[in-house]
Amino acid sequence: MGTDDAVVVEGLRKDYGSKQALSGLDLTVRSGTVHGLLGPNGAGKTTAVRILSTLLRPSAGRAVVAGYDVVARPDEVRRRIGLLGQHAAVDEELSGRQNLEMFGRLYHLGARRAAAEAEALLERFGLADTGRKPVSAYSGGMRRRLDLAASLIGSSAHGDGDGAGQRVLFLDEPTTGLDPRGRNEVWNAVRSLVGGGTTVLLTTQYLEEADQLADTVAVIDAGHVVAEGTPDELKAKLGADRIDVVVRDVAQLEAAASVVGMAAGAAEVTRDPDRRLLSAPVGDRMAALAGAVRGLEAAGIDAEDIALRRPTLDEVFLHTTAKEAGAA
Repeated sequence: MGTDDAVVVEGLRKDYGSKQALSGLDLTVRSGTVHGLLGPNGAGKTTAVRILSTLLRPSAGRAVVAGYDVVARPDEVRRRIGLLGQHAAVDEELSGRQNLEMFGRLYHLGARRAAAEAEALLERFGLADTGRKPVSAYSGGMRRRLDLAASLIGSSAHGDGDGAGQRVLFLDEPTTGLDPRGRNEVWNAVRSLVGGGTTVLLTTQYLEEADQLADTVAVIDAGHVVAEGTPDELKAKLGADRIDVVVRDVAQLEAAASVVGMAAGAAEVTRDPDRRLLSAPVGDRMAALAGAVRGLEAAGIDAEDIALRRPTLDEVFLHTTAKEAGAA
């Protein structure tokens, strides 16, 4: 395990009878970064987080978090992590401040220390003005920010004195069900934490979320990693940029596909009739764009929109998980 690695997973396996939830997972998360963990439902994301946070024992393999083995030294691991699950853990009848003080007492902090940490965390997450309101009056984004604050109770960043504060935060689909405003609030809170040195392992169903937050992304399927790299590296593996064309009349979609394919020099043009959309990879961006415009005009095809773009993480996700399904 390198000194810059906050999480190291080697050959991790979890069996439930004849079913394998994890089948040899390997993963390394560098300190002070956000590592996104993507995968379809049932891929093993939540199982991995439960093992790394010591809530579940692996069947085989090894996992080290913040320098401690999760099986041999679970108590030491728990002192150095925070966990935010898919559902809010706060009490809606209590105020934000009361919730944080309650969590502090559950972590065996004295009343004065718990109150001080609650005050500091409310300020840190932009909740100081609402700390005395009942959580039932909070927006979705505010509740999740309060959840994040609660997951950091006891952190050495707030002066526990023995250096055993939470350095690794596990976020398991933290923005599920939030509207765009609430999601942005949580994203900003996560960025602030990482800027302060916290390491984050993020599982999410939202590909945009991983693109926005993650320094590195691992796509897992059938219990193991099928692709890994920075978001830009994963997109680059799909090849060239793409040209997208939206036609006004869906009846002209096939004719437009021929024109776009020729302009782009692409053997394959994907079609989405519901959105009247064509998409094709391109080599020479500007030549393909100019050729498509001229060709569509010459063919009498009316285009509502033409754009050049990079591949998306959605396409990376679909490509890599489809390959895994085909291999199975």
